Amino acid sequence: MITVAAAVEFLEQGTPLGLAADWDNVGLLLGDPAAEVQRIMTCLTVTPASAAEAIEKSAQLIVTHHPILFRPVKRLTSATTEGRMVLALARAGVAVFSPHTAFDNAGGGINELLASRFELRDVAPLRRRTGPRECKLVVFVPDTDLARVSDALFAAGAGNIGQYSQCSFRLAGTGTFFGSEATQPSVGQKGRREEVREWRLEAICPEGAVERAVAAMRRAHSYEEPAYDVYPLQPKSSADGEGRIGRLPRPTRLGELGQRAKALLKSQGLGLVGDPDKLMEKVAIACGAGGEFLGDAVRAQADVFITGEVRFHDALSAQAKGLALLLPGHYATERLGVEALAERLQRQWPDIEVWASGREQDPVHSM
Repeated sequence: MITVAAAVEFLEQGTPLGLAADWDNVGLLLGDPAAEVQRIMTCLTVTPASAAEAIEKSAQLIVTHHPILFRPVKRLTSATTEGRMVLALARAGVAVFSPHTAFDNAGGGINELLASRFELRDVAPLRRRTGPRECKLVVFVPDTDLARVSDALFAAGAGNIGQYSQCSFRLAGTGTFFGSEATQPSVGQKGRREEVREWRLEAICPEGAVERAVAAMRRAHSYEEPAYDVYPLQPKSSADGEGRIGRLPRPTRLGELGQRAKALLKSQGLGLVGDPDKLMEKVAIACGAGGEFLGDAVRAQADVFITGEVRFHDALSAQAKGLALLLPGHYATERLGVEALAERLQRQWPDIEVWASGREQDPVHSM
């Protein structure tokens, strides 16, 4: 038996939710993880039409690109369109999962599907993500404390570098101190300057674990006032990222590339910014509303940026910077992902019924 939880686990393997934008609302948004699944529908957006289709065809799970309940709500009633949809889905026992920007950014996700459709080569993220924020914790300890303090730091989460753990650097030296009459030094005497053989102990620590590591160090340290430093480190670039950039197999005129984009993506209407006769080779891609990536495309020296839609002033900015734009529409740049996801789920579970919504349509039409 396939459950909602099993389907979610499979989906998260292909679209790790950690790749989602921090403003996004991804994952299982509605439903019982223990419920059985025999029918799955994928769609770009849960609308009255697609929700009714799922209920009428007895789907137990909807995988929607755009999340329901995207913004916090204080009440869920039949007084709103969203409320009526969510209540109807809940009554019918239909669970809802959304990968959204995790699917945009994942390997094999929507942006890579677009890059593949255009046969781009040397494909890489357009905007690389930064790795977790880290600090370097440095503490000075006497020889008798070295093992105890380092073990405490490791246990608190410090000392991990990639696939290695308990990593540290130790350098011997001499520390000095002069304790006032109010002190109770564990080494030497107050009221005079002491010189002590000490170790400089360094370890990398996740930013979120620094407070815990410092507390653990203090408990393990014999000094009344341990000397230590915390240095924030520059975040490292990750292999993951948002959008994609690559090169066409051969230089292509912008107008010809636009016609190709319109056909490949079944676009209802394509917007173009730039000289149709100019040759394009380096292509940046971001599905949906990708205006926020215009600066990344310019910095990457792309010839053309393919995205679903941008604001008017973003189009003017791109024009001023010499960046061509192809705008096939939000729906056109993301619907292919919905269909590919249905095929992926069907291959995983041939004995259940999976389909991409047949009632879903682009709300924008060309005259």
